[in-house]
Amino acid sequence: MHRRGLLGVLTAALLLGGASAHAANPFGGKNDLLGPSTGDYVMKADSVTYDVKGKIVTATGNVEIDHNGRIVTADAITYDQDADTVTATGNVVMMAPDGAVVFSPRATLSNEMKDGVLEGFRALIGKNGRLAAVQATRKGGDKTVMERAVFTTCKICNKPGQRTPLWQVKAYHVVWDETKHKIIYRDAVLDAFGIPIAYTPYFSQSDPTVKRETGLLAPDVGSSSTLGSFIKLPYYISLTDSRDVTIEPILSTEGGQVLEGEYRERWNAGGMWLQGTIAHNPNGGLAANEGQTYSSLFGSGRTQIGDSNVWHVGFDAQLTSNPTYLERYSLYNKDDQLFNDLFVEGISGRSRFKITGYFFQSLVGACPELTTTKPPVCATSAISPLFIKTAQIPLALPLIEYTYIPERPILGGDFRFDLNSVSLERNVGPSDQRLTAEMRWQLPFVTGNGQLITIRADARGDLYRTTNNDLLDFPDIPTKENYITRGVPYVGIDWRWPFVSGGGSGKTAFIVEPIIQAIAAPYGGHPKGIPNEGSENIELGENDVFSFDRIPGYDIVESGPRANVGFRTEALFPKGSVEFQLGQVLRLKPDPVFAEETGFADTASDVVGRFTIKFPPYLSLTHRVDIDESNGTIRRNQVYLDGSYGRTSLQISYVRLPQQDVVNTDEPREEVNGQATVGLFGYWVAFAAARRDLANSQMLDDEFGLGYDDECLKLSLSYRRQYTRDRDIPPSTSILFRFKLNTEDEPDSQGLSELFPRHLFSSTSL
Repeated sequence: MHRRGLLGVLTAALLLGGASAHAANPFGGKNDLLGPSTGDYVMKADSVTYDVKGKIVTATGNVEIDHNGRIVTADAITYDQDADTVTATGNVVMMAPDGAVVFSPRATLSNEMKDGVLEGFRALIGKNGRLAAVQATRKGGDKTVMERAVFTTCKICNKPGQRTPLWQVKAYHVVWDETKHKIIYRDAVLDAFGIPIAYTPYFSQSDPTVKRETGLLAPDVGSSSTLGSFIKLPYYISLTDSRDVTIEPILSTEGGQVLEGEYRERWNAGGMWLQGTIAHNPNGGLAANEGQTYSSLFGSGRTQIGDSNVWHVGFDAQLTSNPTYLERYSLYNKDDQLFNDLFVEGISGRSRFKITGYFFQSLVGACPELTTTKPPVCATSAISPLFIKTAQIPLALPLIEYTYIPERPILGGDFRFDLNSVSLERNVGPSDQRLTAEMRWQLPFVTGNGQLITIRADARGDLYRTTNNDLLDFPDIPTKENYITRGVPYVGIDWRWPFVSGGGSGKTAFIVEPIIQAIAAPYGGHPKGIPNEGSENIELGENDVFSFDRIPGYDIVESGPRANVGFRTEALFPKGSVEFQLGQVLRLKPDPVFAEETGFADTASDVVGRFTIKFPPYLSLTHRVDIDESNGTIRRNQVYLDGSYGRTSLQISYVRLPQQDVVNTDEPREEVNGQATVGLFGYWVAFAAARRDLANSQMLDDEFGLGYDDECLKLSLSYRRQYTRDRDIPPSTSILFRFKLNTEDEPDSQGLSELFPRHLFSSTSL
C-alpha cells in the first residue's frame, strides 16, 4: 500500500512535467522523517524519470518533499520500490517544524523513511546547537545514533587555523532523541580552546530547544578579604512548566557556609516568588551574633480572588536576622530598612480600594541602652545620626486607600475623590492615626489660538489622633493624647502657550512654551502637633516647580497664595532632541514647612532648571541645577551622561545635594559615579566602574576587569575594592571569576552587563 502510494506520487510528477505532485499519506508511519501518518505530501523536482522494469523512480534538480512542515531537499532522490529504500544525494537537508535541521551529502532511508544511514552527518538544533559525526544511523524516525561525534553551540569558522570552536563536547557514542529532546553521551571529553579539560563516562543534556532543564548552573569562583576564597554552585530544578526551584550552596574559607534557595511559581490568576538564605560562620564576625546562625527571607506574591478580575490579595516580605548579614554576604542591595506588607485590593473601572498592613525592619545600627536625657544618647557610644528616625520604625496597620473616579465628567471636568487612613503603632515613641479625605476637580481646554488652560479646585480635610507625642517613652513623662483637625482648600489655574516653528516629516521643529500657574490657598497648612510621618524627605527638582502639590505624603502641606512661573523650549531633530526648562516659585510670604536647605522656603524660591540632549542610541545628557535665588550660587547640581558606540559605552553621573530633610537628619552629599565598557579585539571587552565621595574626599568603591562574550561562551575576571566600613564590616577586596557555557537556544538577554560583579554572590547586573 505504501509502495503504491509513493510510486503514485512520483508517477504523477512525471506525467505533470515534474513541477509538483500531491498524494495522501504515501509513506505512512507516525515518526518518520517527514512527519505523522496523516496529511498530504508535496513533492517538487525539475525532472522525474521512471524505470518501469526496475521499478525505480528518480527525481533530479531541486528536489523537495514537504509533509506537515517537515521538509527534505536534495539534488536527487531515487526510490527503489522492491527494496523500499529511498536514496537522497547531493546537499541533503532535512528540516523539522521545531527548527532542527540535518545536513548530509548522502542519505539512505528505509522502513517508510524512519530508518537510515546518513553520511557526513551535521545537525543544527535550534539557533546555536551543532552536532557533527562522520556517520549517523537513524532509528525509528526520532533517534539518531552517532559514533565519534562532537557537540557545541559555537560558530565554526572554515578559515585555516580557526576551525576549532571555543568549547566542544567530544564523545565516542552519542544518541540524539528528538522526542525527548535529549542528547546522551558516552565516554565524553570537554574541550576548551582545543585543550581537553574534563572527562566523564556518561552524561546527558537537553538539546538547545529546551528552555528549562534540571541541572547545575554556571558556578562563581572568587576571593574576598572578608570572606576568603569562595565558590557558589547553583542547582536548578524544573518542577513543572510553571514552577521551579534553585538551590545555591556557597562555601567560603572565612565566611562559613551559606545555603540560598529560590522558589518561583506562576498560575493563571497570579504568582509567587520566595528566596531564603541561612548561613553559619564558625569564625564569627557579625555584631551581636558572633559564631551563630543567620538567615533571611525575601518574597512576594499576588493572586486573584474569585473568578472576576476585581479583587486581589498579595504580600511582600523582606526579613533578616541580623542588620549587617545581608551586606556582609552581598545578598541584598543595601538600604536603610526592609519592608513587609500584606494587602487586599479591589479595582473596578477607574475606582480602587486597598487595605494594607506594613511592618518595617531597620538595617541602621541600633542603640541597646538609652539615657533619659533629651536628646537621648547611647550609654556606651555616640548615637547614630539616623537612629532617632529608624530605631522607632512603626507598625502600619492598617493603611486604607480608596479612590473614586466617575466614568463621566462632572461639570465638564475630571473629578476624583480620595480617602486615606493609616494607624501607626510603636513600642517606643509616639503612635498616631490619620484620616484624610480629598476631592479634586480639573477642567482642561484649548483656546482657538492654541493656549492650553487647566482650571483646578481641591478640598481636603484631615483628622489626627496622636499619643505619646514625645521622642521616647520615659517613666516620668505622662502620656499625652491629642486630636487635631486641618482643612486645606485651594483653587488654581495652569496656563501654557506653546509656539511651534517648522516640523513635518524629516524636518527640524522648535517649541517655545511659557508656563504660569497661579494657586490661591489659605495660610496655616501645618498646625502645631501634627506629626511628620510620611513627608520627611523633600527633594524638589525641575518637575516639582510646575506642580500644584509639591510635597510627598499627607502630613506636610504647602499653604498660602503662590505662583509657579517659567518656560520650556525644545528643538526636535530627525534623530534627536534638545530641551531646556527653567522655573521658579513666587510667594507673598515664606512657607515655614520648607527647610532652608530645600530652596523653597523664601518668597522667591531657587531657580530650578533642566537641560537635556538625546540622540539615541549614541548620546543622552541630562543636567539638573538648582540656583540659589539670593546669591546666584549653585545649591543642587546633577549631571547624567550616557554614551555608546558599537560595543563601547560610558555612563557618568555627578550629584551634589544639600542638607535637605525637613527633620534635619540627612547630610550634604557630593558624589561622582562612572562606569565604562570598551570593546577590544574579537569578543573581548574591558570594563571598569568607580564611585567617589567628593564631600569627604574618599573613594567608596571601584572595580575593573576583562570579559569575553559570544554566542557560546561568557566569562569574566574582575577585581573590586570596597573602601568604607559599616559597623562590623571592614573595607574589603574581592576577585571574582565567572564563566558560563551558553547552551540554550536563545542568547542571554543581559549581554555584557552580566559581566559586572556588582554583588559577590549574585548575578545582578548594573
